Amino acid sequence: MFNLVASWWLVMSSILFRKFGEEMVGMIGKRVAAETADGKVYQGILLGIDEKLNVMIDSVTGAEQNFYKVILNGSFVKEIKLVEKPFNLKALSERLSKVFPGLVRLREDIGAIIVMDKIKVTEQGVAEGMGLSADRVRSVYEEFVRETKK
Repeated sequence: MFNLVASWWLVMSSILFRKFGEEMVGMIGKRVAAETADGKVYQGILLGIDEKLNVMIDSVTGAEQNFYKVILNGSFVKEIKLVEKPFNLKALSERLSKVFPGLVRLREDIGAIIVMDKIKVTEQGVAEGMGLSADRVRSVYEEFVRETKK
């Protein structure tokens, strides 16, 4: 019984660790606010983060100074907050599914939507694919972005 519980715990912890990592990677390139243990807050674009939660932030404002970049030691980082609304890839995939029924796959693991197995859409727009179908995907994406920014 103990081996069963131990193996279940290992599987669950690896899934949770992977999900945590995916969420952290998803914050890269986004505006964040990182607060240190001494209460200073640095706000800017998250450029990178490692397994020790060391963070690199670009275009930093806060702590009564402006910096081009700052690297914060993970042992002093109290919290990291996402300060911009995340892009809703799932809602976009649902919208695309109405136009391309049965031909849309949401790939959250790579942060993309695959349409017709040949068009790749990310939060930045159509990343791969050409032709009339890609043009239609692009117009759906642009309409979605306009509506969600309101």
